[in-house]
Amino acid sequence: MRSLLHIVMASFIFALLTGHIAAAHEVRPAYLEVNERADGLVDVLWKQPAAGSLAVRLIPHISGGILERSPTSVSTAPNFEIRAWRGLKVPGGIDGHTITIEGLDRTITDVLVAVTLKTGDAVQEVLRPQNPSLTLHIAKTGLAVPAYLTLGIEHILTGIDHLSFVLGLLLLVRGRVMLLKTITAFTIAHSITLAATTLHLITVQPSLIEALVAFSILFVAVELVHLYRGRVGLTVRYPWLIAFTFGLLHGSAFAGALKEIGLPPNDIPLSLLLFNVGVELGQLLFVAAAMGVIWLISKLPRALPAWTRWVPPYAIGGFSGFWFLERLTTALLS
Repeated sequence: MRSLLHIVMASFIFALLTGHIAAAHEVRPAYLEVNERADGLVDVLWKQPAAGSLAVRLIPHISGGILERSPTSVSTAPNFEIRAWRGLKVPGGIDGHTITIEGLDRTITDVLVAVTLKTGDAVQEVLRPQNPSLTLHIAKTGLAVPAYLTLGIEHILTGIDHLSFVLGLLLLVRGRVMLLKTITAFTIAHSITLAATTLHLITVQPSLIEALVAFSILFVAVELVHLYRGRVGLTVRYPWLIAFTFGLLHGSAFAGALKEIGLPPNDIPLSLLLFNVGVELGQLLFVAAAMGVIWLISKLPRALPAWTRWVPPYAIGGFSGFWFLERLTTALLS
């Protein structure tokens, strides 16, 4: 109980020091979908991140002034503003035109672009602040870089909440075999709910899931404190079981981000698979890096002061406690 109290106190200290810490995954990508219909007309869907009535100032352009007209419809979804243009006339077809996102170079947001020609040829690319334009040469190059793979890697590596959970497990688990079982259980669990939620087989409340993800990290942090005080908790005895249970929550959170972006209608299974593989690759990269750092510390000529071992659990617990309180408030008010 004292461990939980100390971590909750650390959460409030973090909140006071930072004012309002940017929520994990706050840097959400925008999404531009361009579909060339069989009759040669073009439909465009634009989704950009928004917080309430405030939206990131991003303006999509297609060379030739194709989007320089009022959209057919404007709507909102949780955390997004959506604009759609229907039946646009594009002489000569969309291939060969240049897509530019105005304002992207002044943000830290990415834009996922999915373009499909009437022939069925398609391309998926990620535009970034340092490269906000894309010239289409779809008919010549076919399927381009698997953007959802890149998006999955970036999503996990920029998700400090999910990485905090994985780090907590790394510090708790004893033995390489048990670590392999634990990481595998976490992978299987979040793969199940990622697919099920994205394909609408199950429905969850995103704000509640985000709060429960934060709670899972807080739980692991408390277990780590107990271990350092000589009390072996449930997570130490059955880390694979805890990883699988909370992995189901993390998978639903991954799916929330993927659903906000959207999946290309003609390539849903492949895009979902690539995103999930990207998440796994990013997770393995983090695990390898963390284990490398732990190994290097173990090889130092002088041991670190004893108090340094308490930094990870209280840092993880402090941030996750703040996230939990913040997200729980959002869930209760929504």
